[in-house]
Amino acid sequence: MLTFILCSLAGAYAQKSREQLEKEKSENQSKIREIQSILKQTSSQKNVNLGQLKALNQQINTYKKQIDLLSDDLDLLNGELKVLEKKRQSLDSSLNVLKEEYGHMIYEASKRNAYFNQLVFLFSAGTFNQLVLRYKYLKQYTEARQGQAKEIGALQEKVMNERRRITAKQNQQKTVLNTRVTENTKLEGLKVKQNEVIQELSQKEVELRKQIAENKRATDLLEANIRRIAERERRERLERERREREEREARRKAERERLARENAEREKKGEAAIVEAPKEEEPVISSGMSEEETTLASSFTASQARLPWPVKGFVSGHFGQRPHAVLKGVMVDNLGVDIQTTAGEPVRSVYDGVVLDVTEMPGMGNVVAIQHGNYMTIYAKMNGVTVRAGQKVKARENIGRVATDSDGTSELQFQIWKNTSRLNPESWLIRR
Repeated sequence: MLTFILCSLAGAYAQKSREQLEKEKSENQSKIREIQSILKQTSSQKNVNLGQLKALNQQINTYKKQIDLLSDDLDLLNGELKVLEKKRQSLDSSLNVLKEEYGHMIYEASKRNAYFNQLVFLFSAGTFNQLVLRYKYLKQYTEARQGQAKEIGALQEKVMNERRRITAKQNQQKTVLNTRVTENTKLEGLKVKQNEVIQELSQKEVELRKQIAENKRATDLLEANIRRIAERERRERLERERREREEREARRKAERERLARENAEREKKGEAAIVEAPKEEEPVISSGMSEEETTLASSFTASQARLPWPVKGFVSGHFGQRPHAVLKGVMVDNLGVDIQTTAGEPVRSVYDGVVLDVTEMPGMGNVVAIQHGNYMTIYAKMNGVTVRAGQKVKARENIGRVATDSDGTSELQFQIWKNTSRLNPESWLIRR
């Protein structure tokens, strides 16, 4: 019984792990198909390009993960087979005990003429009541034998079921092993292609350095524009705060003058002066933001690591300074993240907000800036923008489409700013 309970508990744990593993395998397979589509687009160009290399790198990573998951699958199958084998051994042991007991009963019954002995046993009873008791005893004995026979049959069926399950698991194990071999072959093919692309790109150092310089100019221009927008918002908040402060002061001054006039009139009439009304308390202002903006900023802060992705795809360029994908010793700086995707993919706002700016910039295509209190999200390298400055947008609302460059690469530049400080978008987006 204890063995059966332990096997059941182990089976339940394995089942939970199996469900999690199958989920991860399915999600990773979806990524593989998604990147295959992106890689097909970039590979359709005559010349190799960085977009193709980035897609190859990402595809290699997903295949490595899939192979790791298949290895986990094999380990899990081995564990499941051990549990099934223990359960089968336990059932076999119980079955052997039952067969031995049943065989002993049959042997004992065969030593005497079962039918005759039962009649003699019944009719040799001294009284009718004794006869009835002996009949009940023989009936119970027969039923016990029949029950044992049924129990043996049921256990034999369970043993056969466990053996079938073991065979199915063994076949599943072979399938997973074959799949892992196939995925390894694909991975090696991708690595060969990756080396070929790197070698070809390495021979275009002059062209790559020119591209880096152009990207740097475009990035600097974009950063300057973002800081201009942030400074404009800061000045507007300060101006709004100044006007509100002047309006409050004007209201208090008017109230004091009114009280002074009324008291003067009451004094003429010999009446007591009116007690001055309590002073109006200064409202709490957070960095010059309105109450609505403060609430929005607070909820945006609480959404860290849970923001939806602005476009489907994979991170092809990480935040901050990173080594160039091909040129050794060359560092490139990224204000946000690049998300590579397929041509014409819709771009969505990651959170509720107000469109601050829509502009077109060299090397960045259409750029949309959306305000979320004292936060800003930036969406660059777009076309077909469908929003305008001043428009309110909701989370996951379409704001345009990703643009495709001359190399056939469709890549969104996505940034998050808090006031004039840039943040790492990968720590804000939901993990994929």
